[in-house]
Amino acid sequence: MMKVEYINPFVEASFSVMEMVLGNRPVKGNLAMQPATFTSQQCNVVCGVTGQVQGQVIYGMSLQVADKIATTMLGQPIKVFDQLAASAIAELGNMISGNAMSKLSEAGFICDITPPTIIRGTNVKISTLSIPAIVIPITLEQGELSITVGLQGRK
Repeated sequence: MMKVEYINPFVEASFSVMEMVLGNRPVKGNLAMQPATFTSQQCNVVCGVTGQVQGQVIYGMSLQVADKIATTMLGQPIKVFDQLAASAIAELGNMISGNAMSKLSEAGFICDITPPTIIRGTNVKISTLSIPAIVIPITLEQGELSITVGLQGRK
């Protein structure tokens, strides 16, 4: 079972970063368990976590929501999910993950993140690690996204 100490930093970080960057208050849905880490969305930002806590975090959304978030972040309309939109979405994932790393560090877990990777497509298996994941659904003015946190303490 994944420790709540690993999940809460990502919930707190996503709320503070999204509110600051996107200008609206996210609403958290009901958490769900996922046995392995698969993508369930069209656009996914994957950040690996290494150190005392390891695994990965996936920020997933539809391409439409990704375009809306990128439009908000860049201050210009994004019509098609291009390299500019991808870099904005990757940066959002990076900001949330970086913020969560600070929170994990304050709790005594020393870890780091890998640069974000964008994976397009649903049902892509992300990892060979058999870490169960928690899915956190989030609703924004821009639409729905999910944060899948698959982390474990280093053995």
